[in-house]
Amino acid sequence: MTTPASIEARHISKVLGGHLVLDDVSLEVGPGETHALIGLNGAGKTTLMQILLGMLKPESGSAYLARCPVAGPGEPQWSRVGQMLDTAFAYPELTARENIYCSARLHGMGRRSAGVAAQRALSDLGLEEYSARRAGALSLGNRQRVGLAAALVQEPDLLVLDEPTNALDPRGVIVLRRLLREACQQRGASVLVSSHHLDEVARMADKISVLHRGRIIGTLRAGTVDLERRFFDMVLQSDMQGQGQDREQDR
Repeated sequence: MTTPASIEARHISKVLGGHLVLDDVSLEVGPGETHALIGLNGAGKTTLMQILLGMLKPESGSAYLARCPVAGPGEPQWSRVGQMLDTAFAYPELTARENIYCSARLHGMGRRSAGVAAQRALSDLGLEEYSARRAGALSLGNRQRVGLAAALVQEPDLLVLDEPTNALDPRGVIVLRRLLREACQQRGASVLVSSHHLDEVARMADKISVLHRGRIIGTLRAGTVDLERRFFDMVLQSDMQGQGQDREQDR
């Protein structure tokens, strides 16, 4: 029996270049849930996602996918995981279809099923007319579609997507929103997305966590009026509290 999908960070701290980038961060994404991680540039969103995917090791704390520790014995079944971090990666010399097909094969799919899945992903992301074009010749938005198709091709039930809408046109954003909703509703997927576009994540997320200066400083409820104002109020309050603590330490 497959363990239900879940993504979890427990008390994660990380130092990079002598700076504390993440400070005791905990969050959990349950089955059938889309959890948005929002914050200003440099808040630590990508670093946290890299730790959740085993690309970085934390100084302290643990990361779990489907209740399996990311580092150590009993590692997760990576075939269940789809990811796109920072900028959408594609081999520039390969066509859009070849990139997506390779991703399916790397996730353990057989040749025939990978071919069928790649064709479906091309259709889902509106890439049919670009399927034979080399990825290096595509626009930024279409390269991002290729990256998303590669992340979704094997129909994963654990998805970690860093800024997945930053280069998409409005149609692409709507398509992605639909695909993530279907993944949650039909497969019980756990989806963690990061962004600094509040209006967009509010339309796709069940829960929104605010990451600021490496710490989770609160949560926002999707559908809340004046979500942007509430976000900046939360950030300002956190900064003022930090300045007050600094003054106390200087005395």
